[in-house]
Amino acid sequence: MKKTYDLNEKKKIENELYENGYVYVGGVDEVGRGPLAGPVVCAAVIMDKKSAILGIDDSKKLSEKQRNELYEKIISEAVSYSVAFVDEKEIDRINILEATKKCMATAINNLKIKPDIMLIDAVKGLNISCESRSIIHGDALSYSIGAASIVAKVTRDAFMDEMDKKYPEYNFKKNKGYGTKEHMDALRKYGPCEIHRRTFLKFLDEDRK
Repeated sequence: MKKTYDLNEKKKIENELYENGYVYVGGVDEVGRGPLAGPVVCAAVIMDKKSAILGIDDSKKLSEKQRNELYEKIISEAVSYSVAFVDEKEIDRINILEATKKCMATAINNLKIKPDIMLIDAVKGLNISCESRSIIHGDALSYSIGAASIVAKVTRDAFMDEMDKKYPEYNFKKNKGYGTKEHMDALRKYGPCEIHRRTFLKFLDEDRK
């Protein structure tokens, strides 16, 4: 049986913070840690205390149509939101975890309103000036982090759709840079393009042995 969406449960963490005197509660999440190509994208979102958008959840649980509809509602209702990119070259230079931390911190620091607290999906040790709380599976448990995950996912997917026009042989529109069999076969045939993460392509070196 499909679980009924419970907005009060989804906002439980935020509501407890509001009751404890926090005014601007933000959420931050990333999309794109795993792909072989393209940037990691992070979104930081501060939703209004009274915001009650039904359906906000971990972006991976939603269809593309649902994400796009929720994205429009989220950015129209957000008190403040910010999106940051860290590209494939920086990922190769500092590794994906450090790139994710940098991306999240940039998104948070670029918010026009300073949050009283940021709820972070799993990652710790961000270089930010506000209070923060790391929550495992936060995109599924927190309204704010779920909203951020949707904004980040829709933004990154749109970027990869544009990259598909530039590099059609890899079918980025379909795989968004993730290592599907079709994508890996294309890499073996054509080699990497400008936006591939070289440190993620060790299987190509293995093929040559």
